[in-house]
Amino acid sequence: MAIDEKFTAIRKGLLEFLVLKIIAAEKVYAADILAQLAKTDFATQEGTLYPLLSKMRREGLLDYEWQESEAGPPRKYYELTAKGREQLRETLDYWGKISGTVKNLGQK
Repeated sequence: MAIDEKFTAIRKGLLEFLVLKIIAAEKVYAADILAQLAKTDFATQEGTLYPLLSKMRREGLLDYEWQESEAGPPRKYYELTAKGREQLRETLDYWGKISGTVKNLGQK
């Protein structure tokens, strides 16, 4: 089994967290999110990202606004809602706890 296959579930579980982090930094277009993820071990495809963005919007974590584009039709630019910022804060806190747990387990 390839190493990527072993960690698919972990990567999938972390994708929403990473998308929250990316959108928290600035309003972004979906292609910008894909480009940022492509530079990491979390590279994903449109067919994964768009359903996730739709789910996150339905859950009230993010919203979007249409902006005119010089390169074609208007684009959706995503931003976090107050609920999305709170979710990110909670996830960052939890991530800190589990990272510490993983680091410290097995230490004497």
